[in-house]
Parts: sequence; structure tokens; C-alpha cells
Amino acid sequence: MKSNEILRCDGCGQLGSPEHIARRLRRLEWATRYRPVHIRALLLGGIAPREDAEFLYAPGESFRGEGESLLRAVEILFAGKPAETVHGEFQAAGFFLAHILDCPLEDGQDKAGDSAGVLREHLPAVASRIRRSLRPKCVILVTEMPLEVVQDVLALDLGCEVILNDGKPFALAPSVKESEIAPFRSVLDSRTIR
Repeated sequence: MKSNEILRCDGCGQLGSPEHIARRLRRLEWATRYRPVHIRALLLGGIAPREDAEFLYAPGESFRGEGESLLRAVEILFAGKPAETVHGEFQAAGFFLAHILDCPLEDGQDKAGDSAGVLREHLPAVASRIRRSLRPKCVILVTEMPLEVVQDVLALDLGCEVILNDGKPFALAPSVKESEIAPFRSVLDSRTIR
């Protein structure tokens, strides 16, 4: 393969450079290592974070951004623990995090209209992966995404229930207060997902 060749990425559907594809494969390897055999709850986000340090499955000694928020929401303590231990606890609980787009948007596609279009285009591939490979007991939408994308997710046959927070994804961003995480935790407890 030529070093400047552009390919379509299977993780996001975008045209990507060899560096983009290599980053996708690295993140796929990290996540696959901690995929539960039986996924009790697939936590489905919209677009993967741009920084590896915010990607839940990244190796390292600290969790930031989306990774930190999800661990806090599922009540897995991570301070002072090796990442492998934290990832193992997340896996043992039956949780798996995936994104509709496994890669961040390429530069120039950060507008809301662009992201909705790219997300919607990639949904059929994601639905197929969920039905055929992941096969979770339920899917919980956990990051903000355009309403039309949420409606499209609900219209898909995922082979399991899709859980929302009053018609919207659960907003588990780093800035979310503990009281706003309560509905998410209530869903986890009520469905004996833990």
C-alpha cells in the first residue's frame, strides 16, 4: 500500500489516510481485549473521542473525558488502579462501549449537519455488528447525538431493546452532575444489568 493512499475506514465510513486506519486498528485492538463474552449492556456513543486519553479502553494510568465519565456513571472506582484492573472490572460487569463512528470526524466535518449525515450513513453497518457479533441484552445510548440519529437507531432491528432517557441518550459528559447520572444508574439497577 502506498503511504499516501486514502481508504474507506470500516469503523466510521470516512475516507482515511493510512494513519487514520492504523489508529482505528489500534483502538479496535484495545477494545476487543476487554469485550465481554456475554454483553449485558452495550453502551453506544455517537462519535469516538478524538484523544486516545479519553478513549475508555486506552492503556495508561489515568482516565479522562468520556472514559472517566462512563466509569463514574457505572460506579467503577479507578483512582490509583492500573488501567488493566479497571478495564477488567468494566468487562466483568458485562459492559461494552462502542460508538456509531469508531473514529473521530476528520477535520472539516465538525458541524452538526456533517456529523448527523456521517452517523446516519454508518448506522446500517453498526446495526449489523450489534445483531451478528456483539449481541447484547440491551443497548443504552450514552452520548448526545442529533435527534434524527436517535430516531434512526430506534427504527433499526438491533435484536434487543434500546434504552433512552426520556427519548434522548443519557448525557454522561464530564460536566454532568451526579444527580443527572441517577436516571442512568436507575436503569442499570432496574434491569439487573450489573
